[in-house]
Amino acid sequence: MVLFSRSFIRKRIISLATTASVAATSFAFAEDPATADHLRSKKPIQYVADWSNHSEEQPFLSENDASMRKMMADMTIKPTGDVDRDFVAMMVPHHQGAVDMAKAELKYGHNAQLRQLAQEIVAAQQKEITVMRNAVSGGQSFGTQSTAHDGMKMSR
Repeated sequence: MVLFSRSFIRKRIISLATTASVAATSFAFAEDPATADHLRSKKPIQYVADWSNHSEEQPFLSENDASMRKMMADMTIKPTGDVDRDFVAMMVPHHQGAVDMAKAELKYGHNAQLRQLAQEIVAAQQKEITVMRNAVSGGQSFGTQSTAHDGMKMSR
C-alpha cells in the first residue's frame, strides 16, 4: 500500500517552495515597505565609472548620480488628497533633476550642440517649475506659459 503518490509529493513540494518564496519576498518588503531598492543592485546608476578607462569622467558621473538619487528621493511624496498639489510635489523634483543634470553637462561637457541644449533645458525647466508652483499657489495659470518641452527640440 502506497501512503503518498509521487504526484501528491510533487504537488506538496511545489506548494512548499512557492510558499517559501512568497514568504521571503514578503519579509524583504517588510524591512522597508517604501522602497524595493534592496531587491536591486546597490551600485550607482553610472556604475561604469568604476572602469579605469573612464576615470576622467568620474566627477561628471558622480555629480549626475547624486542628482538622480536626490530627484528620485524627492519625488517620493506622501499623498495629500489634492491631486494638483501632489502632481506639483512630484514634478518639481523631476524638473529640478533635469536642471541639475543639464548643469553637469555645462560644467563637464564639450559638445557645443549639447551644451546649448543643456542651457535651454535649464531655462525651460526652471520656467516650468515656477509655473507649476504658481498654479497651486493661486498665481499664474498653466495656459499663460509655454512648456519647457517646446524649447527642447534639437536642431540638426
